[in-house]
Amino acid sequence: MLESKAKDLGRTIGQSEEYKAVKRSSEALNNDREATTVLRQMEKIRQDAQAMIERGEEPTNDMEQQLDTLLQQVQVNSAYQAAISAQDNFDKLMLRVNQWIADGIRTGATSSIILG
Repeated sequence: MLESKAKDLGRTIGQSEEYKAVKRSSEALNNDREATTVLRQMEKIRQDAQAMIERGEEPTNDMEQQLDTLLQQVQVNSAYQAAISAQDNFDKLMLRVNQWIADGIRTGATSSIILG
């Protein structure tokens, strides 16, 4: 029963406007060559910085400046802005869903009726 209800909830979330917006904006972002190039460069710098930290080294000021510059570039990109906004709205939906689940758990824990 629990698995079935969880899958039904997943299907319902997958059909929500918030989820559909995340999918659309993610596809648009992936198709935006400029944005994906900048995001890949940012990820490379982050990975390099993480590797340095793991070796006990400090990331360089140049790396920090490069990241700041790349972040400024990508933040003005409309596909990136749409993806961030859609993800934020989806995250808010998921917070509400988790709260509803928590409310249901509290109600279920105090209920003496077993549903089957």
